[in-house]
Amino acid sequence: MSEIVEKVKEELLKRCEASKQKDGYDFWNEHIQYVVENAVKLAQKYQADVEIVELGALLHDIAMPSNYGEREQHHVYGAEIAEELLTKWNYPKERIQRVKNCVLNHRGSKDRPRNTIEEQCVADADVMAHFDCIPSLFELAYKELRLSTGEGKEFVRKKLERDFSKLSENSRELLKERYEKIVEVLFVK
Repeated sequence: MSEIVEKVKEELLKRCEASKQKDGYDFWNEHIQYVVENAVKLAQKYQADVEIVELGALLHDIAMPSNYGEREQHHVYGAEIAEELLTKWNYPKERIQRVKNCVLNHRGSKDRPRNTIEEQCVADADVMAHFDCIPSLFELAYKELRLSTGEGKEFVRKKLERDFSKLSENSRELLKERYEKIVEVLFVK
């Protein structure tokens, strides 16, 4: 792990812990750690710049545990935070922009173009993380959205279906068998 990745991770973990103490949600253990793990694996598989991808994955949701801005625009605010932190730690300007693009373009719901393999790795890893922590999707459905049992089950099924469809073709192929097994086990009628 490079020095800059260590600094970013340390800062992120502090923010996640503070947010967890305040709101009770553990951004690191419920989501971000899975994004980082998947992103690094994808970067290695697709010969992407691993450091850019790892930084993008660490920073992709940093606005949320930072309680900075509206959740709907967390990708925009996250890019601002990424630039601020990376500039403070003298990371090269050109590389900062590449990390910011990973953060800006990670959200499948925004249908933003992914112009580099690094951006695609972070966006795909964000989606793949939902398949690593399915209980958090049910928690969202039942605790946050207060859906009935049937509504919650349908919410999670549709969320996973949408997420799977948002993956790049290569990553969709990697996750296909797992996705099919999850659907079969959780949503059999």
